[in-house]
Amino acid sequence: MATPRKALTLFPELSQPEPGKVRPPLKWAGGKRWQLPHLRPYWEPESHRRLVEPFCGGLAVALGLAPKRALLNDINPHLINFYKQLEKGFVSSLRYENKRTIFDSYRREFNCLLKEGKGDTSQAAMLFYYLNRTGYNGLCRFNQSGEFNVPFGSYKNINYRSDFLEYVEAFSGWRFTNVPFEKLALLPEDFVYADPPYDVEFRQYSKGGFIWEQQEKTAHWLANHPGPVVLSNQATPRIVKLYRKLGYSLKFLEGPRRISCNGDRTPAEEVLAIRNLS
Repeated sequence: MATPRKALTLFPELSQPEPGKVRPPLKWAGGKRWQLPHLRPYWEPESHRRLVEPFCGGLAVALGLAPKRALLNDINPHLINFYKQLEKGFVSSLRYENKRTIFDSYRREFNCLLKEGKGDTSQAAMLFYYLNRTGYNGLCRFNQSGEFNVPFGSYKNINYRSDFLEYVEAFSGWRFTNVPFEKLALLPEDFVYADPPYDVEFRQYSKGGFIWEQQEKTAHWLANHPGPVVLSNQATPRIVKLYRKLGYSLKFLEGPRRISCNGDRTPAEEVLAIRNLS
């Protein structure tokens, strides 16, 4: 008989960030800023540790927790190139306009850079930022050929920015990498927050996607880590079963549903799987 569970409802992403906090530079589908009030009680007593995120995404968690040391990884090379450009001091010279013709032109230019092997340039970073802010729902999606294929968004007004210099200080002491998660060199004392692509239909986040075997691999990999672990996912039955089997302590939350093909924006139950934390 299934154990009843009660999900917590809290949507602090609707409130303003704490004073002095640097906001994430991108609009990111599935961002976890709303989880910060749930994560801080685990992080703050352990804040002397290095924070490691194998799937750092839009940086809402890292910027919200503001660790002095961090290893931030993502399989998306264009995302990591953007962060590395910000790390060096980045000012965009691109002309921003919220127009379909401009969007289509910049998307073609971005995909041409990728084909030419220039995806690690500052020009690619400028285009990536524009496409992220202007494309549909903050999606980052690539087809099997590795081309960015997100359509034009439907925003009336977009607050673009060109000056990203505040991130030089914010990223101080942080390291960005682009490797498969299992190749990260974890230290025994690292605090790991892992937010893999959800166990749902949409997961074409990178060229290869993210399949169930990788969900299992992530859970087993972190179950063997001796330091603190918080693993986040959508609470599908097989995810809950997997995490319980591996001995994680589970906390259920109601998260805001951000993307849905049928217009359903009702809360989706999510789970924090916790190890080596009291």
